Order: sequence, then structure tokens, then C-alpha cells
Amino acid sequence: MPDPFARFLLRGDFADLYFEESTHRFLRWEDGRLDELVQGTSSGVGFRCVRGEETLYGHLDGRAPFSGTWRSGEMRRLSELAGSLSAGLPARRRPMRFRRLPVRRHRLRVPPDAVPLAKKIALLRRADRASRFSPELAQVTLSLGERRKRVLILNSLGEWVEEERNYVVFVAQATAKKDGLLQTGHEVAGGLGGFELLDRALPERVARIAAGRAVKKLRASPVVPGEMPVVISSQAGGTLIHEAVGHALEADSVQQGSSPHFAGRVGKKVAGAKVTVLDDPTRAAGRGSFFYDDEASPSQRTVLIENGILRTYLYDRLTAKKEKRTSNGHGRRESYAHRPIPRMSNTFVAPGKDSPEDIVRSLKRGLLVTRMGGGQVNTAGGDFVFEVEEGFWVEDGRVLRMARGANLLGSAPEVLRSIDRVGSDMGWSVGTCGKDGQNVPVSDGLPTLRVPKLLVGGTKSGKGRA
Repeated sequence: MPDPFARFLLRGDFADLYFEESTHRFLRWEDGRLDELVQGTSSGVGFRCVRGEETLYGHLDGRAPFSGTWRSGEMRRLSELAGSLSAGLPARRRPMRFRRLPVRRHRLRVPPDAVPLAKKIALLRRADRASRFSPELAQVTLSLGERRKRVLILNSLGEWVEEERNYVVFVAQATAKKDGLLQTGHEVAGGLGGFELLDRALPERVARIAAGRAVKKLRASPVVPGEMPVVISSQAGGTLIHEAVGHALEADSVQQGSSPHFAGRVGKKVAGAKVTVLDDPTRAAGRGSFFYDDEASPSQRTVLIENGILRTYLYDRLTAKKEKRTSNGHGRRESYAHRPIPRMSNTFVAPGKDSPEDIVRSLKRGLLVTRMGGGQVNTAGGDFVFEVEEGFWVEDGRVLRMARGANLLGSAPEVLRSIDRVGSDMGWSVGTCGKDGQNVPVSDGLPTLRVPKLLVGGTKSGKGRA
């Protein structure tokens, strides 16, 4: 190991080095043609030194160790940065001995780099054609994103881990128009893996779903606002649990006082008895999965809420140290240019024992949500507003018609406590989570749930039905 690295790791209470090499490619298809093609490579190293409550962090762009030896100029800059970050900190008088573990690679059958660009363009063209089944479709936008990321982490505990992750994501966005009314549809597929994730005409199916949703919404009835029972289908994805609950259970939010509904509540009831919430970065092919977090801690399946009882939070090394406990492997960072913070990975509500069909049939008059849209959550207060991208009005257990323009408004802690039916099914959505200026890949899961009373906002006044 180069001397600047070894000397740096002997400074402060804890220190680590995060090397990264990342390649990416992005294709965007719009108006029946390839509109954008972006590809590139980035690499560098992040330096972190911790002393008490103080964290010093710096990074340098440049050659990663996977690409060969460091040039003399790079070594000089590395040495200068390491010295400036650790200046004045006493050195621990012991040699560094590392426990190097084998490189971990996730299952990858078809590396995206092995697929010719012409085949990817042909895939986008087929998906575009599959989506254009109606003259009411005004626009279809498709995108294909790929990323290969390799990291190497060294720290002052003598841990040396390496991991390679590959991601593929396909996104379809459609806009339909009729008599001046515009409606959109959105669908995403992908995860951690290779091009095999897009096998079996999946892009065509995703594009048809997005286009069909946009067209159907043109004929949907505006929703009547009011309080009513709401069933959230497993098809809706786990956006609600991610935004309304997940961020509030990240340990930094709790320790900083921005999650008062969950602070100091471990061992106490915070949700309905049928509700169990987990975060599992060990899930095979999950978009948020990893073998090691970005601090070299092994990933682990973490039960956050068990049968309504709060069990723990999501920790990185620093937040865990404040509570004199061990990290549960949720320290993540966007890249070598960012410090690690507690983050979700694959967050979900565990399936229950209720029949999804029976849950829908239990609705006397209410809303069935089959696709969640975007939204906003106040982590401190717990209040949220979510768009319903696709929903249906239900009466006497029968799905009558699509409802347009609905929003869900409420308090996350109250909704969590009021959930009284949890289905035996499971659905997942994939995405990218933003926090403190950092974006990381995640997935969210949900079985079919019933909330007995929830405020539904809309654009139509009156009573009775959508």
C-alpha cells in the first residue's frame, strides 16, 4: 500500500479510504428516434477521518487502483490531501495489518457492455412501436440506463473489501391528449444485474403499460374529495412506506431531532399489529442491494418494525457509535465525492395473511390505488401528500371506474397505526432516492394494504362517487 494511505489510516479515531471506478451509459428515445446518448467513466478516492464528533472529508478525481498504478503526480496530490485532512491529529503507533476479503460480484448473466449498441437501439424502437396503439398518444419517451460500479474500501480497523455492482433500468413515460386534456403514464423496470433483466419482451410490456395508463386516464372521472377507506394495491409500489416511514427511521434523522414520532420509541408500538417493516440489502437482484455498505460493514436484513413494535433504526458507523452499538450496514454514499450517511436499500412491508381480493371486496365506498405517483413528506411532522397516478372508485366491493386527479393526504404515524388489513401478495418498485444532495439506487415493496380512513384530495366537488 502507498505510504500516504497507510499514514492517513493511522490518524484520528477512525479513518477510511473509498476507491471507486464507475462507467455509465444512458440512451433516451423520443419522437420515434434516438434523442440522446451519454456515456462516460469516473473514478477517484474519498478520504475520511473521524475524531470525536468531527468528520473531515475530502476527495480526489483520478485513477482508481483497478486501472493500474498511480502516477507520480497523482500520488503527490493524494499525499497532500491526506496530509491536510489529518494535520494535527496524533498518529496511532501500530502497523496497519489488513484482512483482505475476496472481491464480491453480484450475479450477472449478460453484462450490458457485451450487448451491441445497435441491439439496444432496436430494443427501444420495438418498445416505442408497442406503445403506439392509440391516436390519442401525443408523446412517448423511453430511456435505458446502465451503470457498472466497482468499489474498494480500506479502513483503520484493517478491513479491506471490494465489490462490483451492475445496474440496468428501463423507463417509459407516455402523454395522451384529447380535447385539450393531457394525461401521463409512467412505468419503470430494472434492478441490480445485467441485460437479462430486460428479457422476455419486458421493455415492450413496460411501454404498453405506461401508454395504456395515460390513455385510460383521459376517460377517468375526477375523484370526489373527502375522508374514505383506501386500499393500496401491491401494484402501487412501496413509495408510501419509503417516503412516509423509511426516512424517519434513518438514525441521523432520529438523532438530529427531525423524527420525533420515532425517537426514543424502540420497544413501543408505532404501527398496527399486522405491520412489519424491513430493510434488506441482501435481497437478490434488488436495486438497492449490496454485499458491503459504503463503510465496509457487511449488509444485513434489518427488521425495523415487527408486528407494530419499533425494533431499531438504520445505522451507519457514526450514528451507531453515538449509541454505543454496532452499525447494521446502512452507511451509503453516492460516490467517492460524498461522505457516507444512513440510507435505505430495499425497504418493504412484509406480506400478511389477508387475501388481497377480500381486502378490495371489503371496500363499501372508497378508493383503490394501483399506482402511486410522486409526493412530499415532512419527516419532522409526519404529514404527507402523495399523487395517485392510477386509482379506481370502488362501491360494495366492486371496482367501478378509474378515478383521476386523486391525492392522498395524512399523517404517516397515524396511517401506520391505522392499517388493519395486510395482504399475502407483494409488489416492488425501483427508483433513485435523494437525501442531503446524494442519490442512491433503491427499491420499495408493499403488499395490498387497507387504511380505514384517509383524506383523499381531488378536483371535483360534490358527494357520492368519483
